[in-house]
Amino acid sequence: MFSESQIPRATIQAYLETHYQVHGSTPALLKIGEGNATLAAIHRLNGVESSAFVTACNPFSEPLDDAANAERQETLALELMRRGLTFIEGVGQHPSNDWTGEASFLVLGVSVEEAKELGVRFGQNAIVWAGGDAVPRLMLLR
Repeated sequence: MFSESQIPRATIQAYLETHYQVHGSTPALLKIGEGNATLAAIHRLNGVESSAFVTACNPFSEPLDDAANAERQETLALELMRRGLTFIEGVGQHPSNDWTGEASFLVLGVSVEEAKELGVRFGQNAIVWAGGDAVPRLMLLR
């Protein structure tokens, strides 16, 4: 499925295992490939049929310091606001490895194409996108 990617298989596996935590008034824990009733409810409550979990932290999975990641996330937030997109803060955290959780946003009502474009713009290997079925899917960008 991912054999054409430039991303190392171990990195892809880590993305597949990561827990994508949505904060806000309706918290949710998203897992790749698992339908999520809470995500479906978030979609309904916001009148959207899709969302994407996106970060600007640690481009291409190369660790940056906290200040650099915070600055990148702020730039992403400003870009989302400029585009008129609604978003909820969250964090992507692998349940058992030593990788520090990455500040992220659940972006509501974004198309898969626009979500991928945001990921590419902010130097990401992948984004997580869910359509009307509220099943998070890993979308590789390289």
